[in-house]
Amino acid sequence: MSEAPRPELPDHAPHVLVVDDDRRLRELLARFLGENGYRVTTAASAAEARAKSEHFVFDALVLDVMMPGENGFDYARRVRQDSSVPILMLTARANPADRVTGLEIGADDYLPKPFEPRELILRLGNVLRRNAPAARAEAAPVADTIRFGPFSFQIDRGLLTRGEEVIRITEREREILTILGHRGSENVAREELTGGGEANERTVDVQINRLRRKIEVDPANPVFLQTVRGVGYRLVVER
Repeated sequence: MSEAPRPELPDHAPHVLVVDDDRRLRELLARFLGENGYRVTTAASAAEARAKSEHFVFDALVLDVMMPGENGFDYARRVRQDSSVPILMLTARANPADRVTGLEIGADDYLPKPFEPRELILRLGNVLRRNAPAARAEAAPVADTIRFGPFSFQIDRGLLTRGEEVIRITEREREILTILGHRGSENVAREELTGGGEANERTVDVQINRLRRKIEVDPANPVFLQTVRGVGYRLVVER
C-alpha cells in the first residue's frame, strides 16, 4: 500500500508522507489518516521516502526513528538541509536523549510508541496549524505583538517575523516564545517552560539554543533571549 489519496478528499486536504518499515503500522496509519481528512503516501524506508518526495510536495512527514539502513534521525537531518516541512517523529524508544536528538535535528513533535491514533491526529493537526503562518496571518484578527530588535512575534497567531520575512519556528518554540512574551522582560523559571523534570529541562535548553540560532546575531552571547543563572530565561522585549 504505497498511496492512499482518497478520491472524495478535497484537493487542499493535507498530504502526509508516512515513513515506517512496519507494513501493518503503515497501513493502519494510512487508513486512519485517510478517514480523518488527510491524503496519505507511505514509504517503507528512507530511500523510498526520498524517491517519492521527488514527485510529491508533502505538507508533513510522520517519520519512524528505528528503521533499517538509514534511520529516521539521519533522514530527518537530510530533509532539514533544504526543507522546513513539519516532521512528527515516532519511536519505540523511551530514552529522553532520543527526544532531545529529534528536537536538535529539527523535528516539530515527537510521539513515543505505542500511541493512541487520536493523539497522533491531534498532534499532527497542531503541527500543521502552527506551520501555516501565511494562511493564519490572512484569517486571524489583529494579535497582541511583542517586539525585540528587528523581530516581531504575534502571540495570538504564533507568527514570528523579521520585517516582511516569516521566520519558521516549531510548535514548542512558539510555546516558549508565548510564555516568555506574556511575561514581558521578566525572569521565567525553567520549570514554567518545561513542566518540571530533568529530562524536560534538557529539552527546553535545546529549544532555547535553537531559537537563539534564529534570532540572535551571536547565539553564544544572546542579546534578546537571555539566560538568568540559577533561575531560567527571559526575553528582552521593547516596552
